[in-house]
Amino acid sequence: MDSPLIAQVFRHLLSHQTCSRLRFHPPLSRRIPPNAPGRRYYRSSNEDEVEDRSTSNWQQRTDIFPPDKLREYERYPMVTSDILRSRRERPKRVKMLARDFIEDSLYNPHYGYFPKQVVIFSPGRPFDFNSMANEPEFHTQLGERYTAFEDALDAEVPNESRQLWHTPTELFRPYYGEAIARYLVTNYKLSNYPLHDLIIFELGAGNGTLMLNILEFIRDFEPDVYARTKFKVIEISSALASLQTSQLMKTASSRGHTDHVEIINRSVFAWDTYVPAPCYFLALEVFDNFAHDSIRYDPFTEEPLQGTVLIDNSGDFWEFYTKHIDPVAARFLRVRRAACSRPFDHPLRGSRFIRQLKFRLPLAPNMTVPEYTPTRLMQFFDILREYFPLHQLLTSDFHALPDAVKGYNAPLVQTRYQRRTVPVTTPYVQQGYFDILFPTDFAVIEDVYRAITGKLTRVMAHEEFLKRWAYVEDSATKSGENPMLSWYKNSSVMIST
Repeated sequence: MDSPLIAQVFRHLLSHQTCSRLRFHPPLSRRIPPNAPGRRYYRSSNEDEVEDRSTSNWQQRTDIFPPDKLREYERYPMVTSDILRSRRERPKRVKMLARDFIEDSLYNPHYGYFPKQVVIFSPGRPFDFNSMANEPEFHTQLGERYTAFEDALDAEVPNESRQLWHTPTELFRPYYGEAIARYLVTNYKLSNYPLHDLIIFELGAGNGTLMLNILEFIRDFEPDVYARTKFKVIEISSALASLQTSQLMKTASSRGHTDHVEIINRSVFAWDTYVPAPCYFLALEVFDNFAHDSIRYDPFTEEPLQGTVLIDNSGDFWEFYTKHIDPVAARFLRVRRAACSRPFDHPLRGSRFIRQLKFRLPLAPNMTVPEYTPTRLMQFFDILREYFPLHQLLTSDFHALPDAVKGYNAPLVQTRYQRRTVPVTTPYVQQGYFDILFPTDFAVIEDVYRAITGKLTRVMAHEEFLKRWAYVEDSATKSGENPMLSWYKNSSVMIST
C-alpha cells in the first residue's frame, strides 16, 4: 500500500478547509476549440465557492480554454472501469465517464475502496440496551468499543488512514437481523411455502453478520423452514468474501449453517445465471455506493451534457462536459421521464423565465449545477428482471446525506485520517481512499424499478419497518429511548412483491 504517499496527501488535506483543491482543477469542455463561436461548456468559479476565499486555490474562470488540456482530452483514450479492472496502478493519461471513475475508485480489485481499504466495525458482544439508562449511554459505550476495536487493529498493523465504518446490522445485532428474518419467513410462508425453498440472496454482506443472524433466527424458531433455506451471498470484494467465510467457520454454531450458505465472489453486474425459482433479494446500504453519471444542462436550450474525467500525466483530474450522451445515461433519462409520475428535484425544475434571467446575469455560470443520475442502479434493476424474474426485493438506504457535494442527488465524499472523518467537496479524488455514497431518491427509484421489473412496491421509513418486524423492546433503554428506531432517520426501506 502506498501509505507514505497517502499520509503526505492527508496531512496536506487536513491543513486546508477542503481537500478538493488538492486533486481537482478547473473543468473544461471538449466541444468547441478556443477560437470557435458558440456556447462553451465549462464550470464558472462562482459555482464552486469555498468558505474562505482568502485561502482558496480556486481562480476565476474565463471562456479561454487551456489548449494543452483540450489537446490532451482529444488525444487520450477513453477507458471504462471494466478495462481498468486488470490494472494494478491508478491510471494516467486517460479519460472516462464520471460513473466509470466512481466505479473504478470504489471497486477496482487492486486499489479500490471496498476491495482494499474498508474495515467494518464489529462491537463484539451485542449491546445490552435494556440495562442502559438512556441513549447518551449508548453513545458512550459505542465510542468506547470503537476505540478498543481500532486500538486492537493498530496493535497489529498501525494505519492512520484506516477506513472504518459501521452498519445497523452490527450496532443492533442480533435484533436488526431478526427483524429482516421475520419479514422473510412471514412472506415466504404466505406465498411460497411449501411448494418452493426459501432462497435468499444478499448483495454485499459485509462481515457476514446479517447472514448469520437471519439463519440463526430461522434455525431456532422455524426449523421446518430452515431445512429448506438457502442463503447466497453475492460479494464483489475478495477480502470481504474471505471474511464472510471465516465468520461462517468461526464457531460450532455458525459452522452448522455451512450446508445452507454459498458465498459467490463476483460482481452482481457480471451475473449470468438464470434463477427461475422465487427468491428474496436483500440490498441493504448498497445502492448508495452504486456509480452515478454527472449530468449538467444548458440553462437556455435545456440540453443535457454528460460529465467525463480527464486524468493527466501528473494524475490530476479535469472535468469535461460533452453533448454526446452515452446510451446508458440516455436510457436512464428516457426511462425516468416516462416512468415518474411524481415531481422530483432536478436542475431544470421551476420557472424557465426566472432560470434564464438568472443565468444572463454577469458572471453567471453557463451550465446548471450537476445532477447525479443512478445509471448503475438502473442496470441492477435490469439484472433482477433478466436473471431473477420471480424475486422480491428488500432494500434499505439513505434518502438524504449531510455534507454532500454541490448538485442534485449529490454524493457525500469522505475519508478517515487519524480517526477523524474528513468530508470533501468533489468526487474526483485519489482513487480508493474515499467513500463516495449517494442518497437514494426513493420516489424516482420506485417508479423506475416498477417500470423495469413490472413489480409492485412499497416505500416506508426505516423506523416504520422496524416497528412492524422487530421486537423493539429488545433495543429500548430504561428511559424509553430506542436507538434502533431513532438512528438512521435519514433512511428508507423499499419492498417489492
